[in-house]
Amino acid sequence: MTTTFRKMLSLTTALVMTTSAVAYAEPSAELIEAAKKEGMLTTIALPHSWCGYGDVIAGFKAKYPEIQVNELNPDAGSADEVEAIKANKDNKGPQAPDVVDVGLAFGPQMKAEGLLQPYKVSTWDEIPDAIKDAEGYWYGDYYGVLSFIVNKDLVENTPADWADLLKPEYAGQVALAGDPRTSNQAILGVLAAGLSKGAKPGEESGKAGLEFFAELNKAGNFVPVTAKAGTIAQGATPISIAWDYNALAWKDEINGNPPVEVVVPKTGVLAGVYVQGISAYAPHPNAAKLWMEYLYSDEGQNLWLKGYCHPARFNAMAKAGKIDQALLDALPPAESYEAAVFPTVEEQNANKAAVTGGWDTVVGANVQ
Repeated sequence: MTTTFRKMLSLTTALVMTTSAVAYAEPSAELIEAAKKEGMLTTIALPHSWCGYGDVIAGFKAKYPEIQVNELNPDAGSADEVEAIKANKDNKGPQAPDVVDVGLAFGPQMKAEGLLQPYKVSTWDEIPDAIKDAEGYWYGDYYGVLSFIVNKDLVENTPADWADLLKPEYAGQVALAGDPRTSNQAILGVLAAGLSKGAKPGEESGKAGLEFFAELNKAGNFVPVTAKAGTIAQGATPISIAWDYNALAWKDEINGNPPVEVVVPKTGVLAGVYVQGISAYAPHPNAAKLWMEYLYSDEGQNLWLKGYCHPARFNAMAKAGKIDQALLDALPPAESYEAAVFPTVEEQNANKAAVTGGWDTVVGANVQ
């Protein structure tokens, strides 16, 4: 897996084009017609600032105005999405999600629990094998690395690495962008902290990461508040640990008031893949398939890049000259990504078990 993505990252400094020439194979007329008849798509856990989802949803609506997009609980975490499908198995109403966007470790779990149905998009062959289920139950769509976003009005010296966060000058300032018991972003934040201490991805990184956050909490530096643009701007979470694409979108949202800085730490550079899937109980299965076709089209993939994410089809699109260089230039320097570690599904599962099972006893901070 690591090799696959190192090749992907090596391409981010080359291969240019403008999106004006972007085109992709249209979904079948039969699928489009069936989706229009259903007339609705129910999504869950898609904040508009996350990876450019606002533009993605708007693009889908513009292309298929006959399909209403019903958005549930934008601030939910991956575990909440799993529970939403379980809770609505027999419900064909508007509270039943058609599709999910979850952390990589949740894809195999949902398949094993019978919560997903298989579907292979028309661009299936261009999704790297390492980040998709061979039978089509789940498939990676984009990735980013964990970063620090810093309110410069309140933090004079920007931390450059994880160990810096333990310094006394950062008392009451460091937060995660989620609850490590339910949020994939936060769970992997703990993994990254473990990596920075020299631990291997998996149970070892989970335990080492928990020790790091226990130390951070004991020092009085950890703030048990879920970080987002508002909490950063208001000063509740002056140093926040979040995916680079979230941090960069928040920086745009904050728009210089206050000034913020986004940095990728020097060590413990953790890359996280998010995967798509269609609920096995989807009330609108054809609309769900059409949504997937849009996400994995050239248009959809370039919209991820516009939202500061690296799209799953990056390699193939770069080779075909379908990547917009201006979008690449808006990301942190390519060298910031060179040390990125891409944990396998098995490593993420082992880390997740260690973090969710040990957070309360080892760290003891109730993140809300």
